[in-house]
Amino acid sequence: MNKSISRELAFKLLYSMEIQQEYGQEQIDLFIENNEIEDKKIIQYIKSTINGILENKKEIQKQIEENLKEKWDIGRISKIDFVLLQIAIYEIQYKKLPYKIAINEAVELAKMYGEDSSKSFVNGMLATIVKKNGENNEV
Repeated sequence: MNKSISRELAFKLLYSMEIQQEYGQEQIDLFIENNEIEDKKIIQYIKSTINGILENKKEIQKQIEENLKEKWDIGRISKIDFVLLQIAIYEIQYKKLPYKIAINEAVELAKMYGEDSSKSFVNGMLATIVKKNGENNEV
């Protein structure tokens, strides 16, 4: 199983949920079915990541808000960047994925799906959060 592919699928699902403002198990199951995902490891990754983010959404969102520049509010962040931040923060803090991997993966997805400034924004926000939280889970 390629974690990058699994992460990209989780990103697409969470983005869709954010746009629709619907966050149920039904959306997860529909996404898996509609995308004809049959690999059990990919399905497990998607479900555990999305459910983990939803369970910890308030804490993850609080970290994003606390690390925004002055006079910025969370509504100003593009949905793509917001979703990428959520996934990376969840993977670093709850899945204990080495932060260098999580940040690199988020930046790569930002290059593919975000605006020109997305990769710099996502990288900077995650670096600030990691530094502030003293994450030491090196590769």
